[in-house]
Amino acid sequence: MNPIWLPASLLGGVFQAWRTALQQRLRAELSVSGAGLVRYLYGLPFALFFAAAWLAMQGDAAPTLDNVFAGFAVAGAITQMAGTILLIMAFGHRGFVVGTAFSKTEAIQAALVTALFLGERLPLIAWFGIVAGVAGVLMLALAGRGVSAGEVCRALGQPAALCGLGAGAMFALAAIAVKLATAELEGVDLIGSALVTLVAVMAIQTSLHLLWVAVRDRATLAAVFRTWRNSGQVGLLSALGSACWYVGFAAAPAALVRVVGQVEVVFTVGFARFYLREPVRWHEIAGLFLVVGGVVMALIATL
Repeated sequence: MNPIWLPASLLGGVFQAWRTALQQRLRAELSVSGAGLVRYLYGLPFALFFAAAWLAMQGDAAPTLDNVFAGFAVAGAITQMAGTILLIMAFGHRGFVVGTAFSKTEAIQAALVTALFLGERLPLIAWFGIVAGVAGVLMLALAGRGVSAGEVCRALGQPAALCGLGAGAMFALAAIAVKLATAELEGVDLIGSALVTLVAVMAIQTSLHLLWVAVRDRATLAAVFRTWRNSGQVGLLSALGSACWYVGFAAAPAALVRVVGQVEVVFTVGFARFYLREPVRWHEIAGLFLVVGGVVMALIATL
């Protein structure tokens, strides 16, 4: 593994938490579809700039994109969009908390898929770290709904939970597809392959989402362009976060990248406590310890 995966994963979590906060504020001006579109539409120019700047610095030409790469890029783009749709469906079942919680099982789902089909073998302590991280997120997200095994099992039968698990599966498959896409590019270094893959995936997502909005929700398109200042910020943070994730996926097993990236919940809770002055409850402290413990175990596994 290339050691760059660690700072990339940590920064990916920071940028994602930041982007989510801005995107939530943007929801006052845009529909759900519009708030999702700005991630791709305004993120793509930044992704192009990052890739072009890096290739120029390295003196590398743009790599050849063959059919195999295109297939993985399309798979990554579509599964990520499908995961987002499933997560929104979870919210539609009035299960924002439950849906979000179970979508975070993507780390363990990615570990299982790569172990079964790609032959990736993780040390036992890494598996403990993944399980601890997922358990910590569940404890944080299911706060106030009961965190016993019985409560979690009962929650599994809710439509929101099923959509959340489906979202986690799609996000896990997207991470794996991106990893496989970066491995197909020749003539560029690890960061270059990740950034070029990011451009390809965001271009596909932008095209598909624009087509949907143009056919089904044209009023949203006008609003997206009208809010270009705030939308541009969301696009920048989206491109930065995705660039970090893609570099992480190219450099290390997807499951480790995702479990380390879960530190975003630590930043979220810290923001709520120290900026918004909200009280921190015992289960939140326990959940944070599990998340941080999972990250530490994942790091020990790489030494």
